[in-house]
Parts: sequence; structure tokens; C-alpha cells
Amino acid sequence: MFVPISNAPRDYAWGSESDISDLLGTAPTGRPQAELWLGAHPSSPSVIDDPAEVGGAANLAEWIAADPSGASGAHGQLPYLLKILSAGAPLSLQAHPTLAMAKEGFARENAAGLAADAPNRNYKDPLHKPEVIYALSDTFDALCGFRSLREIRSILSVLRAADDRQSAPAPELFDALASRLDGTTEEALSTSVEWLLSGADEVTELVGRVTSLVTGSEAAADLLGGEYGLALTTVRDLAAVYPGDPGVVISLLLNRVTLKRGEALFLPAGNIHAYLKGLGVELMAASDNVLRGGLTPKYIDVPELLHVLQFESLPVPYLEPGHPSVGVEEFQPDVTDFVLVRVAVDDGAPDARYLPLGPAIVITTAGSVTVSSAVGSAVVPRGASLYITPDEGELTFSGAGELFLAAPGASA
Repeated sequence: MFVPISNAPRDYAWGSESDISDLLGTAPTGRPQAELWLGAHPSSPSVIDDPAEVGGAANLAEWIAADPSGASGAHGQLPYLLKILSAGAPLSLQAHPTLAMAKEGFARENAAGLAADAPNRNYKDPLHKPEVIYALSDTFDALCGFRSLREIRSILSVLRAADDRQSAPAPELFDALASRLDGTTEEALSTSVEWLLSGADEVTELVGRVTSLVTGSEAAADLLGGEYGLALTTVRDLAAVYPGDPGVVISLLLNRVTLKRGEALFLPAGNIHAYLKGLGVELMAASDNVLRGGLTPKYIDVPELLHVLQFESLPVPYLEPGHPSVGVEEFQPDVTDFVLVRVAVDDGAPDARYLPLGPAIVITTAGSVTVSSAVGSAVVPRGASLYITPDEGELTFSGAGELFLAAPGASA
């Protein structure tokens, strides 16, 4: 079945008021539009445009619960959540647990009697939450994973040298962090993050000092125009939104990434990250488990965050696509929960083809795309979405436009 679905964008404060409506050709609401959710997640399941078509179910969650085999085949559930995400302001620093950690943490918090909506609850479900972000805007800015210790120490040295030239330098603040960056990579990063999230007065003073160096000091122009100008400009911008937050300095420990349109990142369990600005397609496992680490007024469980984080200096985790057919890019990370597929078609060109490995969701972001199977077809204009049951088999795509498809991923 081809089942038209829709949803209302979520109005989180960090969202842009216009990016999603401009992309999809919908009317702006006058409020931030942060995320459009397409899936069966209970927090915001997609609305079924014609409930009579599926036995009266109002949304995907109801339909799949009432008819799991008919709606989703052998999967019995929808293992992923597809989003259009628009960051008009920085999101919180965060990481997600492994599947084993999520199962253990969910059981532990249930046993402790924590309410499902308790503000100090870390685990809303027993699932992991790996995710892919694909840049739709010309650039998409993010923090992602830890830099090398060599680079972190070099940034700190540049800041300390600038501070030494101030009328009243405070070298002890920089020394306090530098001393924690000794030892192995795991020890240095873990100790530094723990200290920066400790709430100590010395941390507050360091955050203020670093902020003043990149904003109001005579050294600011040289710092922002120097070798680490992008990292220090990020500090300045974060401090303007989250003054005094330890995440301002934690950002210096992390890779600063600017994706170009069409580039993607895969964020596995334990990867600390934050989206800063941009419009993208995000696809993740259908979980709501987030451990926060700064740039937020929300609850931060430091011990649990330290347990979840992977304290490694690794390259930026770009995800390169495969090309299973003409006009098709397949972004398959090392998980079985999902695969993200981009389809680009033009009038007169050969039809694109793709075989989803289970229930699929599509959304058209430009033009108009016709999706066909051996038994039916549906036109999906810009801004429209479809849920496609597994019995449709291989799909062909024609017309002129750009479409994104989410489906379960290939087995490892």
C-alpha cells in the first residue's frame, strides 16, 4: 500500500521559523519549526491522511499496533524515525547509549520507580539511537567527536598566550585544564570532561575567561583570524546563546565540522555531538535516549554521560554513499535499524530503482516524484510523504525532483 502521511513540525526554541516551510512549500506558523517527524514514535506519530484506507487508524503508531503484519510485514514495528531538522540555533551537546547500555539503564530506572516523564530520567526506552544527518542547506555546522590531544593542547596554548598579554592574566585557569590533558587519550579526555562539568568555581572562571578573550579583548581579532579561528568563533557564538555554560569550553575539545549540501555524518553510540546551524534530513533508530553534556538548561547526569561517552580521538565520521542504481544514493551505516536513500530523477532520464528491506517512508523535497511498484503508483509532490508497506517490493521513481527514503537497514 501507498499511504499518504503528514505531521506538524515540532516548535522547539532552537528551530528556524522558515527553513522547513521554505523547503517543503508549506505555510510558516510564526513559531520555530525545529523537526518534522515521520514515523511511528509515540511522541509524535505521523498522521494518516485517510484513516478509512487503513481500517480507521488515525496515525502510524495506531495502525502498526492494530495490524503489525499488514502494516510492517515481518518487522512488526518501525525501527527508525525520519526527520527534517532545522537548527536555527545550537542544540545541546549530547551522546546516545549502546543497545546494551540502553536496556540496562531502562530496566534500572524502571526498578527505581522513576516516572516516564521525570526530568532526571535518562532512558525513555530500551533502545539505542544511532543517527545519520544529511545536509540539505548549502552548509550544515556541527560539533562531532573529540579532536586529537595534540590539537586540543595547541588550542589551549594559543588561548593562554593571548591571556598572558592581558593586563591581569590568569594562567592558573588554563593550567587547571592543561594538567588534566596529560596521560592517555581516554584518561585525558574523560578527566577533562568530568572536571568541566563539575560545577567548580574554577571552571566557571575559565569559561568566563575564554569567552572574554574571544569577545571583548584586544586579542579577539587575532584569535578569531588565526589557525584556530573557526573553533574560537564557535566559542564566541555559543557563549552568546549559553553564557557561562561549560559546553562553551567543551566545544574546544571537539571536531568542528561544516558539511556541504549532500554530505552526511553517521553518529554512532558514544559519539559526543551537537548540531549548530543548518537544515538537514536526519534518520535514527526509533529511540528517545539522550545523555546531555552542556549547552542546555536541561538535566545533565555527569556519571552516566561519562559511562556512555567514547573517549577516543577519531576522524570525522563522514558517511559515503553507495550507488545501487542510476539516480540513487544509499547511505548505509553499520547498523540494521535503518538506511537513508536519496533519489534524484529528471524527465527523460531512466527511472531510478530501489528495493526497500521492509516498510519505507518517503518525502519529496524538490519537484514531484512518482513512486511505482508492480501493483500501484503514487505521485509525491514537494512536501508530501508516503508510508509504503513491504509488500510493494521493488520501487521505481520517475518525474523530476528529489526524494528521500527511509527503510530498515541491511543485515550485518
